Amino acid sequence: MKATTRTNMQSILCTMLLCLTTTVTTSAFVVTPPTKSITNNKITTTIPTKTAITTRRTTTSKLYESNPTTATTTETTMGDGTVSDEWELDCYSRPVTIDNKKLWEVLITDSNGVMRVCEALPSNKVNSRELRRVVEETIDQSDVKPTTIRFFRGAMFNMITIALSEVEVVAKPSRRTFALTTWIEERNRDIYPKMEGYRPTMARMGNAGPSFLDISIPQKLPDALRGEKYAFVSLPLAEFREGGSIDSTNIGVGRLCPTDPTLPADAFVQGIVILTPRAKALSSWLAGTEVAGFSCDLRKRTLSMDTDIDTKFLVAKLNDLQRSEGAAFEEGKDKLGGLHFVSVQEDDDSDPAGFWLLRTFPDGL
Repeated sequence: MKATTRTNMQSILCTMLLCLTTTVTTSAFVVTPPTKSITNNKITTTIPTKTAITTRRTTTSKLYESNPTTATTTETTMGDGTVSDEWELDCYSRPVTIDNKKLWEVLITDSNGVMRVCEALPSNKVNSRELRRVVEETIDQSDVKPTTIRFFRGAMFNMITIALSEVEVVAKPSRRTFALTTWIEERNRDIYPKMEGYRPTMARMGNAGPSFLDISIPQKLPDALRGEKYAFVSLPLAEFREGGSIDSTNIGVGRLCPTDPTLPADAFVQGIVILTPRAKALSSWLAGTEVAGFSCDLRKRTLSMDTDIDTKFLVAKLNDLQRSEGAAFEEGKDKLGGLHFVSVQEDDDSDPAGFWLLRTFPDGL
């Protein structure tokens, strides 16, 4: 780590916390007593690894023309950049019908969004065998072989799990599929509406609704994930872009999701800081949960954490002051398309043991 980068990171986090001293001290949360075991064995200590592998640029075979009207079989695109050995997968129906039958697609990308593979499946061949075939063919044709494949769609859990069970990869049910969900958003916006057979009534509008309508019940937080103090904070979006002080060299075991280049650099990203003397241990456990995002339920006055494919943990109860801060947190997330962060530190002068830039996506993708 470069000394200048380290100093900048410390300076930003220290300033960020000093500006919010009342939040950390007089307004620190009292965490709801957690359970002493991990529910359903969904939390593991496995920490995802980051691999940078350079790949060649390949030609592109287009599935959809510039003015798409019909679906053919496959599309493979390779952009400039580095293909990761962590891949992301989806198999689901789209808001398009062909001969009165739903269009089903398999989408495969890497976590950097450089490689994109789309294959349309006939509705009578939507099964684990066909899905495995698509995955294996993609692996065979790729210079970079995946070590991990993540998937977020609970409705397809069994089929995807069976399909990947005979492939030499680690299958991870996870909502940390940032490149994939961004791609699906693009297709919902730019591709499907231009296709013959598009059915607007089939298209989910991609709106999960405000947090106060959330009816899910969070689980109690395990001891290993409990911090002593929490604070609502914010950082300029520019700090996460080229030339900014936050990058992969100073985020500990954390991860940074891609950011939308069209967002204004002077916007502020909302976040949560967790202060604990167990920062390294907590960060390691947090890395193993496939942490996907944080949210405030303003009606229930709670701060919750989303992990893996469908787990929600209760982090803390909110008093009146914290509820207003939580409202600002949610408003800031909405303005930046769900972008937010969490930083785990020993104190306000220390570098993060783990720093995650996250993005929550709307339901109905």
